[in-house]
Amino acid sequence: MRTIMLMNSKGGCGKTTLATNIAAWFADEGNKVLLADFDPQGSALDWLAARQDYTGIPDIVGINAVKEEVHPAKGTEYLIMDVPSGIHGKEINTVLRQVQTLIIPVMPSPIDIRACSRFIQELLVTRQVSRHRTRIAVVANRVRENTIIYQQLEKFLNSLNIPFLTSLRESQNYIRSAEQGLGIFEMAPSSVYRDLVQWDPILEWLGSKSSLPEVPKKQTAKKS
Repeated sequence: MRTIMLMNSKGGCGKTTLATNIAAWFADEGNKVLLADFDPQGSALDWLAARQDYTGIPDIVGINAVKEEVHPAKGTEYLIMDVPSGIHGKEINTVLRQVQTLIIPVMPSPIDIRACSRFIQELLVTRQVSRHRTRIAVVANRVRENTIIYQQLEKFLNSLNIPFLTSLRESQNYIRSAEQGLGIFEMAPSSVYRDLVQWDPILEWLGSKSSLPEVPKKQTAKKS
């Protein structure tokens, strides 16, 4: 089972937006998807509730991970986890223990950049990340590319020793998709084509071996 988590110590950076859209993508591809909402606000579950109003789109199973343990049903192919902000220290390593892939969305603001810098420093020294048991990458979210603060964010993300996948523009389409319980991929292509192009690097990375844990080399027994 593939495990993908969206996390950042800073709130309001778009974790739920990425989690719901990634879940929708894999469901649209014919996979059995479980979306686990660890955030007390329950925004991912609200998105799933709105999704029930539609027919002809793939089902996504949701679980309130604040109130119950996550036990994926047999046959689940993708577990997408939306985690709240404010996680630090030893708790990070505990959270990452069963996670293959972690994506960190970052907003273009001085506060978000500084918070992200500290958070990534914490991540890089955890056992899971330092031993390549969890692969991490960053995504710039809600950006306006012609602004000075975006240029500062882009420079910062490019300076990190981890993949900077893409920049997602600030778009009303994400608000509409959240209200309707749809993924950006499930909306009218004519209205979201600019957004879809920006998602290509995320989906390509998730489909590559570089987003998966390093497979430990088998040790061969020494001949006596």
